[in-house]
Amino acid sequence: MTGSEVSPSFRLAYVPGVTPTKWVRIWNERLPGVPLTLIAVSAAEAFDVLRGGGADAGFVRLPVDRTDLSAIPLYTETTVVMVPKDHVVAAVDEVSAEDLADDVVLHPLDDTLDWERRPGRTANERPATTADAVELVAAGVGLLVAPQSIARLHHRKDLTYRPVSDAPESRIALSWPQDETTELVEQFIGIVRGRTVNSSRGRPTPAQPKHKRPDTGGGGRKPAAGKSTGKSPRSGSGGPKGGKRGKPRRRS
Repeated sequence: MTGSEVSPSFRLAYVPGVTPTKWVRIWNERLPGVPLTLIAVSAAEAFDVLRGGGADAGFVRLPVDRTDLSAIPLYTETTVVMVPKDHVVAAVDEVSAEDLADDVVLHPLDDTLDWERRPGRTANERPATTADAVELVAAGVGLLVAPQSIARLHHRKDLTYRPVSDAPESRIALSWPQDETTELVEQFIGIVRGRTVNSSRGRPTPAQPKHKRPDTGGGGRKPAAGKSTGKSPRSGSGGPKGGKRGKPRRRS
């Protein structure tokens, strides 16, 4: 490799709550010579990282501006409310937004849920981050509504969470710059979509040529007159098929 050549690599950004372990493992199995670097980014800065060339692709939260970015929606997350374990909500399996009307519901500045009307009572101040909001929930200041993966990410022994039936949901997508749909991006798209190693880029594997058996000089030919075929003749030519010589069996 000359000094002007650059070894190929792939940079993958991901927002909080996304666990890219499975896809990274498959990548390492299929492309062991191309290192994959993970870049943790906030939901707010993910798109600027992609546009600025800081990552080749990334797991982001929808919506995505399709003007210059491509996106493949992957899955939708359940929305939950995080509460202290001794809160009344912990005693039920599911709640609605109306059930939270009397509680203070925190609204961090990095919240990604698209609410038309937020549930509960508004706190005096908005926490700077979701992590700060979780600390306030543990302190009994209020509750937090967030995607389930975020609740798992900030798991604490003194907190629990329950699904909110009528809350907006958060969707995860794979996104990349439209003008940078490279060979490696195509490979990663194939992995995320679950394609096999032979069709990871949506292209059929070329058919392999069939191997012909070597011609031994006698294939498909009748034996020449007077030459043995290698088979032991039975009862002579023209005899009954399967006929045997010998004494007849005595009838009982």
